[in-house]
Amino acid sequence: MNTEECLICKAPLEYLVRDEIMECAVCHKKEASKTRCVNGHYVCSDCHTQGMDSIFGLCLSETTTDPIAILRRMMELPFCHMHGPEHHVMVGAALLTAYKNAGGQLDLENALREMYSRGKAVPGGACGFWGACGAGISTGQFLAIVTQSTPLAREPWGLSNQMTARALESIGKAGGPRCCKRDSFLAILAAVDFVLEHLGVQMEHTTPVCSYSSRNNQCIGKRCPFSAYR
Repeated sequence: MNTEECLICKAPLEYLVRDEIMECAVCHKKEASKTRCVNGHYVCSDCHTQGMDSIFGLCLSETTTDPIAILRRMMELPFCHMHGPEHHVMVGAALLTAYKNAGGQLDLENALREMYSRGKAVPGGACGFWGACGAGISTGQFLAIVTQSTPLAREPWGLSNQMTARALESIGKAGGPRCCKRDSFLAILAAVDFVLEHLGVQMEHTTPVCSYSSRNNQCIGKRCPFSAYR
């Protein structure tokens, strides 16, 4: 068994049926959550994603049009864990960067800051508790940003919701349990195809081979579309 579970004691996580008030073991903030380790430790999203602002420098220096490559470089940064809400920001940030590099009209720095704000609002565990994986939601947020969608928009409103639906369909068909790496890859590949189809911007489409399975206690093995052993 790997140690990519509780950030405090490495014990497995458990998910509760309903919210309980928990105290973060790092900053001691108290808030409602359904997630803790079997030894009772809870780490809030802000502490879990500490250091995530390092993605700004990485994205602003990238020249590739391959969002998978950008995402994988983010995944190697110290702040990124095997699972966690950081992926809800990283997926959209990788897409914004590749979209800009592929010729999309975008103020990248401001777009990344907006993605950071929106993505952080999606809590960890949304995939299981909301029925909507945060990686999939991140693609809809990405599309809403590049099309300047608002709740009163017409075509952008529709496209951003269609984008989220396309990504969630791909993630849902792969089945559970969750893997933040697999779901992020699936979401990005769905977005690359969708953006070419609807916005005419061609980002690079590359299918990754997973190098994270040894860190995932819930890896689905050969069922994963990115498994090295298929």
